[in-house]
Order: sequence, then structure tokens, then C-alpha cells
Amino acid sequence: MTPAALLEALVATPSVSGQEGRIADLVSTWAEGWGARVQRQGHNLWFSVGSGPRRLLVNSHLDTVPPCAGWTLEPQAPLWREGRLYGLGSNDAKGCVTALLLAARGLLENPHVLEGRGEVVFAFTAEEETGGAGLGTVLSAFGPLDAAVVGEPTGLKPCIAQRGMLLLRCVSHGRSAHVAHAHSADALNAIHQAAQDISTLAELRFPPHPLLGEARAQVTQIQGGLARNQVPDRCEFFIDIRTTPGMEHTAVATHLSGVLRSEVQVHSARYLPKSTSLSEPIVRAAVAAAGAAPVGSSTASDWAFLGNLPAVKVGPGDTLRSHKPDEYLALAELEAGVAFYQKLIRGYFEEVAHG
Repeated sequence: MTPAALLEALVATPSVSGQEGRIADLVSTWAEGWGARVQRQGHNLWFSVGSGPRRLLVNSHLDTVPPCAGWTLEPQAPLWREGRLYGLGSNDAKGCVTALLLAARGLLENPHVLEGRGEVVFAFTAEEETGGAGLGTVLSAFGPLDAAVVGEPTGLKPCIAQRGMLLLRCVSHGRSAHVAHAHSADALNAIHQAAQDISTLAELRFPPHPLLGEARAQVTQIQGGLARNQVPDRCEFFIDIRTTPGMEHTAVATHLSGVLRSEVQVHSARYLPKSTSLSEPIVRAAVAAAGAAPVGSSTASDWAFLGNLPAVKVGPGDTLRSHKPDEYLALAELEAGVAFYQKLIRGYFEEVAHG
């Protein structure tokens, strides 16, 4: 099958997060037909090519978000138009999946390319969009790894820094009273107190990152009050901070606990910010393959679950098309992605060999 046909088949197979069974079956069938020994857990599958002292993980996700409003085309019916394939997931991230599958097929058909230098673990995983039963749940089954490539649409620019996500639940406690007596010593308006904290957050600044800029605290939800004629004794709001490398989540939460009058609790802290040194072989190989300087990425990905493994996030497509109506990937982007991943994999093992 051609790159265009593979991508079209993937886009034609619905795979909203948690419903990746059919697409996992399809990818598994293809890979086994090319000679791979596929392993599977749930809707996650992986296989290895080559052998040697170093092991490289290359991964992308099979799932998509649900189709949003505003599509002028049928999201699940892939359509080629002027060299672009329109359809849900074409850009995020089935183009990356297609390009990685073709890179794997090339290695399976020509195993001498690796020349015993190392092993590549190809993993196509589930529930990346929801942070569910995906890469983080199967990573330990892959065995020891030395580096990783995370396939996401970056315009083939190697991303070596990625924001994390810290969600904080804040509760402002007050004292109820009749609104007519709001200025008495017994009354304390929890919403007013929360508003003061929110104003403080709007002015808060963190040190900027060279590739990602500064992080800002954003209040995304707020709820308080029981009745229109009662001074509220409780107000709850959520803070979303897209953290940068160097911002330790526990330390940030502790700092805000000392700055705000509201009670601060960590709601979610598992999406950690990531960065990889320019000196790492995987970064040198990615920069050489791309012919472009490394960049940072504001969006989260499965990189968050790779611990301290040196990694780059890179792939065909444009992140600005993701999760939007009339998503598409150009055939030229897909073909460039196939060539890029092939060059990157070879280049990684060459970098390792050269020290």
C-alpha cells in the first residue's frame, strides 16, 4: 500500500479515545503481514526490529478526540482534495502513525540497515488524548530503553522541550450571613476572597524558559454561593498552569499555598514538563534529519510518561490543525515524514556509534 492509501485507511477507521480496538486490529494485521511479531495489551501494540546494544522507542497514538462542531466535511469519511487528506485524526496523529509504520516496514524488509547497531521498538498506543490506558500503562513491558521519539505534528521540527500541566483545586472559606448583614463582623464573603486570590494569580509570574517562554496561572472554573440573598461561605476555583522544565510541581503548589488565602490542593500533577539536552544523540540525530533548529512545544503528549528518557517530539503535520474542524494532512507532508523518520532512526544509531 502507498503512504496515501495507508493514511486513508487509518482515517477511515474511527478511533476516538477508548474505542481504538478496530484500528489496533488493522495496524496489527499490517505489521504482522510485513513480518513483525506484534505484542498487544488492550488497544496498545508494539513490536521490535533489529538487535544490538542500544534500544530506541518510536511511538505515536492511535486515538483521536471526538469530532467537534463546525466540520464542513464528514469527519470519518476521508476525502482527498488538492493533495490534502481531510478527516478526523489525519493530522493528529494518524499521519505520524502512517509515517512510522512505513519506516518500520522499510526496516522489516531491509534489516541490514541497522547492521546490528541496535533495536527499534515501534509502539502504537491508545488514549493519549484522555491520559488513560495508553503508553504509560505499557511502557514497562518494552524493557530497557535508551532514547525515544514521540510522533506528534510539529512540522518536522524537533521539539526538545514540552510544557507540563499542573491543575490545582482551590477553596476559599467564608462565613454565611444574610446579605442585609454582609458588613457585620460575623460575615465573610468567600467569593470576594477568592476574587482577591484570582487577581493575585493574574499578576503572578514565573521565570521564562528559553524555548517555551513564561508560564501563567489560568483560572479555568469557579463555583460558589448557595442563594442570591446569602453571603457565600464557600467558593471553589481551579487553576491550570502549563509548567515549563525547571518548575517542580510540588514546589509550585507549596508556593501558591503561601501566596493565596484560599486552600490549595493538587488536583492533577502527572503531566510533567520535559526537556532533552542538545548533547543527546537523539537530539543531534533529529536536528540533522530535520535540518532545522530545535523548538519547544506548548502542548502535552505521551512524552510526559517517559520519565527521564532522552526524547524528542517530532512528526509531520501542524499542531494548529489539531482538534479543529476540517483537519487535514498534505500528502507532501506525509511523504516527507516517512523520509524524515527513516533518516532519524539511522542517524540515531550513527550518533551513538560515533560517541
